[in-house]
Amino acid sequence: MTHPAQWRLHGLSVPGHRHRSDNLPCQDAFVCNQPGPDTFLLAVADGAGSRPMSREGARLAVRLAPSAFLATPSLPREPDDVRPFLRDRFRLLRAEFLQFTGPRHDDYATTLTVVVRTRHWLGYLSVGDGFAMLRAGTSDGQPLFHLLPQPAPVSEYSNEAFFVTSDDAAERLETACVLDDGITGILLSTDGLTQAAVESPGNDNRRAKHTFVSKVLGAMERPDVPADEEEAELTRLLNSRRLAADNADDKTLVRAVRS
Repeated sequence: MTHPAQWRLHGLSVPGHRHRSDNLPCQDAFVCNQPGPDTFLLAVADGAGSRPMSREGARLAVRLAPSAFLATPSLPREPDDVRPFLRDRFRLLRAEFLQFTGPRHDDYATTLTVVVRTRHWLGYLSVGDGFAMLRAGTSDGQPLFHLLPQPAPVSEYSNEAFFVTSDDAAERLETACVLDDGITGILLSTDGLTQAAVESPGNDNRRAKHTFVSKVLGAMERPDVPADEEEAELTRLLNSRRLAADNADDKTLVRAVRS
């Protein structure tokens, strides 16, 4: 008799050095939602720092994500249906977002990155500059980490993100469907951790940084460490001077590991 895999989910947001210096709150947000043992959703959002209601926009985006992607009559079974499903549900989320925010919706601009995991597939959707990584497979006894595709930048010469509120968001978003029973770890983040977690960010050779991703996923697999100590350890890491030197933005990390 086989038993379903057990997944542990955890997320954390901390204000970046810039916001702490200015005594401003974190403008990132996240959600972990697990309606069943083998079905869950992870999402992170990064409010645009130049917009007056971006913190509220990030919170709204992740609040809408579970109902948009999971509260449906049925999730698709066939892999070919997953990416159209994700795009269709994003359009629904965006319509609800614009209804909540009204005519000044650009004031609530935010990115959004979502992973939906079911018994049959893993679906991924990203609007903006968030990212997701998977731990699956090994090479010479070492785990392999895979960076999922990120949306193309606004232009060849710009690192500006686009947002849920952008007019062409539905056309510019990135989606993927992964079929791999060997996935044992998932990591999502906003762009505040790009330098820490991604090799060669901003070019075609970017890939997951093995040391960082292995550390933050492996930290959830120590049964002798209490949950509160585990969270305190991650908080110290995200607030560390080394990461602040890499990137002064807010930092959000959501992770899931399978036992």
